[in-house]
Amino acid sequence: MGTVVDDAASVEFHAFFERHYAELSRLAHLLTGEADAADDLAADALLALWHRWDRVRAADHPVAYARGVVANLARTRIRSAVRERRRIALFWPHREERTENPDVAGVVDVQEALRRLPFRKRACVVLRHAFDLSEKDTALALGVSVGTVKSQTSKGMAELQRLLGGQGAARRVQVAMARGGESGGTNR
Repeated sequence: MGTVVDDAASVEFHAFFERHYAELSRLAHLLTGEADAADDLAADALLALWHRWDRVRAADHPVAYARGVVANLARTRIRSAVRERRRIALFWPHREERTENPDVAGVVDVQEALRRLPFRKRACVVLRHAFDLSEKDTALALGVSVGTVKSQTSKGMAELQRLLGGQGAARRVQVAMARGGESGGTNR
């Protein structure tokens, strides 16, 4: 009888994987700014979900739970990268900063501006504007209150507008995230 339940869980998880893998990969790409890491983070998140599948499938919002796992993995990856950059800077303090070509596409500008936001602001902006999640769904995915989502999204958008040159920045952010995130993962 145990194999019937295991087979049912396996089929259910496989269907969940097929439905949500591309979205989770896109989320990882937008949160980290690393297209190459997006598939790995989404796969790692789904592996973690599989190990806890009984809990995940019993949750009120399994997709929100999955988004939260991706957000946590992305946060860990970003923190590791920051620590690594600090270690490198100690040994090579005179390295040149990379400057952007003035003809770089708007997508790259927005992605760079997103990378400059603190993680929580970035996550709120990405989930609200690139994924069109409600404030409630964003709060569920990040494990924060709706009020936190509202304030972090507002502050994040204001900071992006400042970084991107004011008026029209909100629309540029939405367009760039919709286009930029599409390349952040393969459709498996």
